[in-house]
Amino acid sequence: MHRFQQYRNEGKVPVEEFRSFSMLKNYRAGQTFARLILILLGILLVFVFLPWTQNIRANGFLTTLRPEQRPQTINAIIPGRIEKWFVREGDLVQPGDTILFLSEIKPEYFDPRLLERTRQQIDAKSDAMASYEDKVGALSNQIGAMLKTRDLKLEQARNYIRQSELKVVSDSTDLIAARANEAIAEAQLTRMRQLYSDGLNALTDLEARNLKFQEVKAKAVSAENKLLASRNELLNARVELISIEQQYQDKLAKAQADRSASQSEYFGADGDLAKMEVQYSNYAVRSGYSYVTASQAGYITKAIRAGLGETVKEGEELVSIMPLNYELAVEMYIEPVDLPLLRLGNHVRFIFDGWPAIVFSGWPDASYGAFGGEVVAIDNFISGNGKYRVLVSPDPTDYPWPKGLRVGSGAIGMALLDDVPIWYEIWRQLNGFPPNFYRDEVRLEKQKSGNEKPAHGRTKSDK
Repeated sequence: MHRFQQYRNEGKVPVEEFRSFSMLKNYRAGQTFARLILILLGILLVFVFLPWTQNIRANGFLTTLRPEQRPQTINAIIPGRIEKWFVREGDLVQPGDTILFLSEIKPEYFDPRLLERTRQQIDAKSDAMASYEDKVGALSNQIGAMLKTRDLKLEQARNYIRQSELKVVSDSTDLIAARANEAIAEAQLTRMRQLYSDGLNALTDLEARNLKFQEVKAKAVSAENKLLASRNELLNARVELISIEQQYQDKLAKAQADRSASQSEYFGADGDLAKMEVQYSNYAVRSGYSYVTASQAGYITKAIRAGLGETVKEGEELVSIMPLNYELAVEMYIEPVDLPLLRLGNHVRFIFDGWPAIVFSGWPDASYGAFGGEVVAIDNFISGNGKYRVLVSPDPTDYPWPKGLRVGSGAIGMALLDDVPIWYEIWRQLNGFPPNFYRDEVRLEKQKSGNEKPAHGRTKSDK
């Protein structure tokens, strides 16, 4: 030690004049490094106790909240040939605006006066129905007249039968009286003969009595003939009654058959008329489909079938249109292992493509350029990519999403879960444990007590 001290230059050489001597000065670097390490350890110790927001990251893209607001295609309802375009790509169309015109390619629709001629057929069929209706009415009137005439004829025949019956009774009474007179005349003739044989009466008296007897007998025969004639008339009257019933029954049956046939023709014509009306309506509606129109306000984004003279089939896509008014949402896909962590109403932070952002995933309050969302739908079945689809709408309590966003652009989502210390998150990550389950009840209690603030990710100064 003493040997080295004889070579020291303190006091011998003006070291301050030489730069090399100043660089060889002892700064006690070990102590400084130790203090620095202690300070860093202290900062790290404080850092691990800071709060950390657990989250789930997922990729997605912008879509619309309602299905009718998403990009859509307009299809050809009928087959046809493209004759004229009325729009170009990028044009704004309103509901009902004509996009293009299709001409018919089916021969049954070539007639330019198809609707007029179909209407003429309908009018002709209507006139035929009116004729059938008049015929049915005339036959109904004829049947009514036949029924009245039949009733009168039958009443007349019944009256004639009654008269014949009374005449038979009268003739029967006359026959009884004639036979009684004949018996009396016969008895008188017998007594006269006895008196003549006894010589009490003259021959002239006998002859006169005999003549009287013959007259009475002739009257009895005439009365019997008259009774038989009356009975015969009664039979004829009854036969006439049956004949009238049969005659009018045949006439009525024929008239009713004609009326039923006319009614059947009327109903058949009515059915044909209904079919023709349907056909006319189909023609009228089909003629309107020749002009392809916009279903809602939007922009023509792409003409799928371009040019003139091309033929298209029914249901074939013609143009794509983006609706003018839409409500944006993000469709993102999460892993099945993270599905139990999400519920309706969860807060999500998004980073949109094309929008600069500085993001601290564990501290959403310190992030810039991230926008808030709220889970509104979670699929119950897995998608084709092996993940579950989640639909997120803008958070109404957060700042609105940028106006320049377009449907289809990408987005990175961070679903915010529970707040834990950083040391717990590091320990969880090292052990591979899942994040804490998000509990709405606990979060609501924290918000009510004022211990938690909604994570917006931006401040008004950032805006």
